[in-house]
Amino acid sequence: MEMQGTRQLAINQQQTWDALNDPEVLKLCIPGCDKIEASGENQYTMAVSLKIGPLAAKFAGKIALSDINAPHSYTIAFEGQGGPAGFGKGNAKVQLNPNPDGLALDYTVQASVGGKIAQVGQRLIDGVAKSMAEDFFKRFDEEMQKRYPQAYAEKPPAAVSAAGTSSGIPAWVWLAAGAALVAAFLVLR
Repeated sequence: MEMQGTRQLAINQQQTWDALNDPEVLKLCIPGCDKIEASGENQYTMAVSLKIGPLAAKFAGKIALSDINAPHSYTIAFEGQGGPAGFGKGNAKVQLNPNPDGLALDYTVQASVGGKIAQVGQRLIDGVAKSMAEDFFKRFDEEMQKRYPQAYAEKPPAAVSAAGTSSGIPAWVWLAAGAALVAAFLVLR
C-alpha cells in the first residue's frame, strides 16, 4: 500500500515540527490511540484500537525516527501487532515546506499488512486508512487552532483548509498496523 499527500497548515514550520514531535498532541490526534510514549532516543511505543470492517483489535506498535533534519523532515519506520487480527509495518517520509500561506506538510507512506486484516480486502483497508488520515489531520488542525489561534486568524479560510491528496494508505495511521493504517499519519514523530 502506498499513500502520498500534502496538507496545508496555517502555523509555521517550527510550531508544526514541535507538535508532530509531541506525544501528547499525537495521542489526541491519532484515531484510536490509547497511548504513545517515548521508549528511547527517537523511539516510541504505541497502543491503538482499530476497527476495519468486521475486525476490531488493539494494536501494540513501535515507531523509530531516522534521517532527522529538524525542523524540515524525517523518516518514520513503524510496526504494529494486533494478535490474531494481524500486523502492519512500513515507513513514512514527512517533509515540512514553508510557503506564503503557512506550511505544506508533505508525506509519502509505504505500508503492508498481514493476517486477518489483509483478508478483508485492499479497498476496505484503503478506505479505512484514508478515513483515519483525514481524521488525524482534522484533529491536528483543530488542536493547532486551539494552541495558535492567531496564526489561523491571519489566514483566509482557503489557506487553512486541508488541501490533501491521497492515493493509498496513510502513515501514522500506521498506525496502520496498529493503525497503520495510518497516518497518519501518518506523520510524524
